[in-house]
Amino acid sequence: MNTHPEAFHPVKSADRTLDVIETLADSRRSRTLAELSAELAIPKSSLHGILRTMAQRGWVELDSTGTRFGLGLRALRTGTAYVDRDDAVARVQPILDWLTSELGETAHLGRLDGTDVVYLAKRESPHPIRLYSAIGRRLPAHATALGKAVLSTRPGGSVAQLLPRELVALTSKTITDLPALTVELARCRSDGYAVDRSENSDDVQCYAVALAPRNGAQVTDAVSVSIPLFRLSDELAARTISCLLDVNERLRKVS
Repeated sequence: MNTHPEAFHPVKSADRTLDVIETLADSRRSRTLAELSAELAIPKSSLHGILRTMAQRGWVELDSTGTRFGLGLRALRTGTAYVDRDDAVARVQPILDWLTSELGETAHLGRLDGTDVVYLAKRESPHPIRLYSAIGRRLPAHATALGKAVLSTRPGGSVAQLLPRELVALTSKTITDLPALTVELARCRSDGYAVDRSENSDDVQCYAVALAPRNGAQVTDAVSVSIPLFRLSDELAARTISCLLDVNERLRKVS
């Protein structure tokens, strides 16, 4: 069998099934057959059979009207299994506990996946007013402290290859200019940490550090702390940065 990448052609039905899963996973709302057909460019007749098969296996579920499709419990089981078996997640769990205990704010572990960052673990702030985030949520890397922390570890000339052609704005403060982002990443390298100044969510500031990989592998993960601006002070910002800069040393001690 020829295994050269250029000789590989995806199996159409499998490709379409994965497209459905990824589309539903990236959306917070369910979709109708017509919406999925238009978005994925799959004929309704073919898509209907795929959805019925997925529903029978528990990968998608119909809402009470019987017309809208969302992810099913089988998808949750699979996603949970990925996180449960990941060594990096297990190693970082005590670090997230420590960060939230020390700072009283939400802490995340994220991983670069393509042009996005995916949340793999989190610890909630004990405060009654908290930030929205969910395990498995994807966000553009350029608009997050997690993403910028990882991107700053890559050679300057290769960063553009890791980003989409258009840097979308999630807020009015998102950096959407590649030269400006390049300057920002240089600052991250120099300082040892990244900052998201309400670039992902309005009225929230995040700080992050990239996690040093084991065995000389490429950096893919980062840890962050997210703070609502109304709770942010110079003293809390300084403590947050100090704690984050200590993360890799703590990880080395427990590895």
